[in-house]
Amino acid sequence: MRGQKAANPMAMIDLNDYFYFVHVVEKRGFSPAARALNMPKSRLSRHVSQLEERLDTRLIQRTSRQFKVTETGQVFYQHARAMIEEMEAAEAAIQSRKESLSGRVTMSCSVGVAQYAIKDLVLEFLLKHPKVNLVQQVTNQAVDLVSSGIDMAVRGHMEALPDSNNIQQHLANVSWYLFASPEYLARTGTPESPYDLLKRQSLKVGWQPVTGHWSLESMDGLKTTIPFSPQLCSDDMTTLKQAAAQGLGIVSLPAYTCRDELNDESLVRVLPEWVAGKAQLSLVTPSRRGQSPSVRALVDYLLSNLNARIGDAVG
Repeated sequence: MRGQKAANPMAMIDLNDYFYFVHVVEKRGFSPAARALNMPKSRLSRHVSQLEERLDTRLIQRTSRQFKVTETGQVFYQHARAMIEEMEAAEAAIQSRKESLSGRVTMSCSVGVAQYAIKDLVLEFLLKHPKVNLVQQVTNQAVDLVSSGIDMAVRGHMEALPDSNNIQQHLANVSWYLFASPEYLARTGTPESPYDLLKRQSLKVGWQPVTGHWSLESMDGLKTTIPFSPQLCSDDMTTLKQAAAQGLGIVSLPAYTCRDELNDESLVRVLPEWVAGKAQLSLVTPSRRGQSPSVRALVDYLLSNLNARIGDAVG
């Protein structure tokens, strides 16, 4: 209308539109984003639609069978994500001024890491910070941190983790050794060389594949590979330790998992001059920006203390 003052486009910005758009992109769809946010899918769609209307451009191509972020949508997502991170950082800066940490931290880790590597440190941290709520996802499957809404993950690996946009920080070096019960060795004979393992019963971490091999390296740098067909395969290291302690065979496990059994002599090292694997634990986070004070505090606590607790703990 002539003579009417034009509306200020900035006054029409709804930051919720940005927030919901980012979640839809990162969860790769309206339905998974709605489930993660515990809100109606129609509400999410309405926010993204009004954002597209205000920008006069299509950000997401969506049909009943396909979800795709447009090229323009990808560009807008990068800026929107940066803005959300700045907002989170602003809130985190205020929260960090308070005396006590609070809020929820979500973590992913394997069964073995949860049971043996970080359990004590996690409990110590929660006792120090009683207002922090920890949600721990324990799984031996790789988890996409962004799409799953996970703040941090502790991952054990022999090879380098695949390159990604995640931040990776080294926690500890962990050697794997061969273990068996004294009774089993008394019954079958103590192996004097890696090739003696071919005549011994074995136990295996992981259930796929059902056969395996030990890649051994001596203190002198010699290397050899010994194949085996285990009587028991399991993702659960506790089960494997108990099986070995009860004389079912020889097992390769991270050094720190068998500290108590070595002390009470229910397990002993087999071929102690050989190492059955050199692994490491890494801490993975989606981004350093936008982390809450509680997330940063737990990250720092693990980085500062874990290596001294379990890094090559068994000699």
